[in-house]
Amino acid sequence: MHSLSLLAFAAVGPLLAAAANCTREFLKGTADSLVAAQTAGDPSQLKPVSESLVYRENYATAAFKSGILATALKIDHSRHDLDTTQCATFTELVSASGPKPYVIGVQMYFTDGAVSKIDTLITSTGDWLFNATNTLKWTSQEDWGTIPEDKRDTRAVIQAAADAYCDIFSNKSVVVPWGRPCARLEGGAYTGNGGPNDRCDVGIPSGVSLTDRRYVIDETIGAVSVFLSFSGIPDSHEFRIESGKIRYVHTMTVMTAARGNGRGMRKVRGIVRPLAN
Repeated sequence: MHSLSLLAFAAVGPLLAAAANCTREFLKGTADSLVAAQTAGDPSQLKPVSESLVYRENYATAAFKSGILATALKIDHSRHDLDTTQCATFTELVSASGPKPYVIGVQMYFTDGAVSKIDTLITSTGDWLFNATNTLKWTSQEDWGTIPEDKRDTRAVIQAAADAYCDIFSNKSVVVPWGRPCARLEGGAYTGNGGPNDRCDVGIPSGVSLTDRRYVIDETIGAVSVFLSFSGIPDSHEFRIESGKIRYVHTMTVMTAARGNGRGMRKVRGIVRPLAN
């Protein structure tokens, strides 16, 4: 029994060591270097990066050195979700004042202390409800700050709230923990006005499966980033969960990607009524 325990420890020891080294400070430093790289248009400023990096843009394999990071953008807003449990980050970037507007979401995953996988969703003019100016306006007014430790939800509760929201698209019997207030920023459209009666439970279509979900969870700020397939189209849903209930939802949907080109989305989401601005 003793030898089995030693073998078990030998197997999990490296994983525990990696988790111990994956601090919020380390993740934030790397995520900040992502913002610096995008600002400069210089991918080499993102550090540390694995030599075996897997890089995708809008769910298609792309060349890291000639991807979106090679284009200098004026970053008007950035915010990070830092997941020390699985050693991953999500970064929301808004460039509203440059020659071409962008709203970008980036999930980064780490192995052995270096970025080993990057998934980037890039939205711009022509994508679903895209309006970078409105996105900047509303996201800048929201509170995604640190939640006191005694009031934080567990990872399971945070993910369950996000999954309930995603599941109701295909199953209207799902009980979603709507907060009140709750506001959804979809492209550049907002379901509220910053008031106490803002609601998220409006304009949700039926009969749609949100699949292939990948999560980055940050209990410290109650956030979960979910990259998923929306009717075959690259999509990002990010949530702020407070006391088990949904407070904010941010979505990005890549209508202009070659994959799917938005045809299914136009059919599915055409039933969604315009949201308040």
